Amino acid sequence: MANLKRQATIEETATVECPVTSGELSSRQTDYLLLSPVQFAKKYRNVLFRPVRLNLDGRAFDIQVNACTNPFCKWFGRPQERFETVKHKPYRYKLVGSDKSESKSIVCNPDPTGSTIGMTWNCYSGPLSNWSVAEEITRLATLDKVTDWTPEYEFHRETCPTANETPFSNPKAFYKQGKSKSNAQRWQCKTCKKFTHVLPKQRESFSYHQKRNDILPRFADLLIARTPVKRICETLKIGSETYYNKLEWLYQKCLEFLERHETKALANHQFDTLWVDTDQLVYYLNYIKRHGQGGRGFREREQQMFETHVLISCDVILRYVFRADLAYDWNVDLDAIQQDTLAYKDDHLNLFARKNGRLRNPFTFCPQPPTEYNGQTQAEYELAIRSFWNRARYTDGVHVNQTYTAIAHYWLLKQLLSAKEWRFISDEDGSIMYSLYRVFAPEIRRAEAHHFLCKLERGKSSEQAYAEYKEGWKDLRYYARAMGMDLKSPYAAARSLMEAKFHTHSFHEEVVIGGKTYRKKAKRPIRHPLPTRDRGFYEVDCATDLSAYSPDEIAEMVLQVNNHATNAFMQQIRRRLSILERPLVTASGEGKSYIYANFNPKYARHVITILRTYHNFCKPIKSGDEFVTPAQRLGITDKQFDMKDIIYFS
Repeated sequence: MANLKRQATIEETATVECPVTSGELSSRQTDYLLLSPVQFAKKYRNVLFRPVRLNLDGRAFDIQVNACTNPFCKWFGRPQERFETVKHKPYRYKLVGSDKSESKSIVCNPDPTGSTIGMTWNCYSGPLSNWSVAEEITRLATLDKVTDWTPEYEFHRETCPTANETPFSNPKAFYKQGKSKSNAQRWQCKTCKKFTHVLPKQRESFSYHQKRNDILPRFADLLIARTPVKRICETLKIGSETYYNKLEWLYQKCLEFLERHETKALANHQFDTLWVDTDQLVYYLNYIKRHGQGGRGFREREQQMFETHVLISCDVILRYVFRADLAYDWNVDLDAIQQDTLAYKDDHLNLFARKNGRLRNPFTFCPQPPTEYNGQTQAEYELAIRSFWNRARYTDGVHVNQTYTAIAHYWLLKQLLSAKEWRFISDEDGSIMYSLYRVFAPEIRRAEAHHFLCKLERGKSSEQAYAEYKEGWKDLRYYARAMGMDLKSPYAAARSLMEAKFHTHSFHEEVVIGGKTYRKKAKRPIRHPLPTRDRGFYEVDCATDLSAYSPDEIAEMVLQVNNHATNAFMQQIRRRLSILERPLVTASGEGKSYIYANFNPKYARHVITILRTYHNFCKPIKSGDEFVTPAQRLGITDKQFDMKDIIYFS
């Protein structure tokens, strides 16, 4: 029987080993006052290609994401290397960019060995902080993890001669003295007569530390039915504090449910070919000041609405939502950033060398008083430090650069799933594309993973989209009739049409250099033959090398490319979760109002996880002639659950 659970802490989930040696830390303290920021950053930029050790769930991983991100380049995904046997001993990569700017790039050098296998294309890749990537992986991994709630018990008085005995190791040394109102077992030592209450098991008590436990099923139904917070409080006759306590509790129950029915099931599930669609939902977070931080004395204000990104990955065919992660860290403490700045001198380092490089500016470091050589005036420093600490008066936490969240998202997805062949779909979002190439570089190099781009025309009206839909399906029927095919099978006609096109069309181009032919990415998207009612025609491109596949195999893959899975789940978020719904038009009609937008992104993460659990395990969708849940379609469960099953483990 399972113990009561609680959410794990970062210390219990993972540890990130500091990549900076004690000797280097001491050297930084000395050089900080003797060198200008440009000189200091240049001296300590060697951490760019230095792996960071991450210990997670008893396993050790080396995190190093700085490499070429062009799948057609010879150096794609390969670590930094110095060619010792070549004259001048050149490196595989060089770092370029203005010394006075944080904008730097990693550039691929030509191959100095003279090998004619593969070609470098002078690629530019953005450098990232390996340390910060490891920290972001730790953050997301912790949010998914629960652990047993096992407090330290004192079963004996100080002078008891049987102090080493416990009811778990030797129950004969104790009396059972019944149970408390919360169903906790009460034990009494036979020697010293001390009474001790032991936490109940999961199935022994569903109301431990919970009042009004009877409202939970109704609370869950209202939560995913787009009911605002105030209306739920009025309906259930509870206060706002009780509302958020119930939300935290329901979120934890979903984590416990996913641990048993998702994580363990997927660990034993092998996919032959897995299609993953990834997209970002953007909502606006309302910043509000803490209690007592308003009034006339506080005139400086932060931006009232800030773009907040939610990264979502789904199974394209089965509609199962694998992950949904928020690019916001509500556990970030400004005091901790200040301590990191003092310890590592991050204010004089490049962005890729900072521990907190994942956070959005200006919170990657805490401004420090100007030194003799940094050229900053006292007035500039005071303005920067005032702006930095002004954030402390608002909601806890800081936004995270979505590229770091995307890398951690894909990295954890790779640990969760096992597949022989990977197929990825996204739009042309750089943070998604280059994060994917960093995490799945080995699979892409082995041609086990391919990335397709789904390109939509954003400004198209619904009338235009529907006209294109009618036109596209009419053309398919004409083509099927001309080819003597079954008119009731438009998919077969589309496949035949695409196969014919791929005899002459390719997503790459060939370049002849020195008598050798090399492939590189070409901007040659092709129109998908199956338009949709709401978006009409859209284009498909491929960012990886498909030259080893036949036209019929490429046609089969291209027909699978769509973003219906992520779009459907994002629509569920908008329509079912009040705090994440679309903005309303103001009464004056002059602009948009985000009146229902939530103030604390922690709760946005909670409700999205609750909805994801409901979507995967409770909400059936039509599959052939029956209605089954995405989890049933995926094959990790054989039954349809409801919210009571999640709450009460039935």
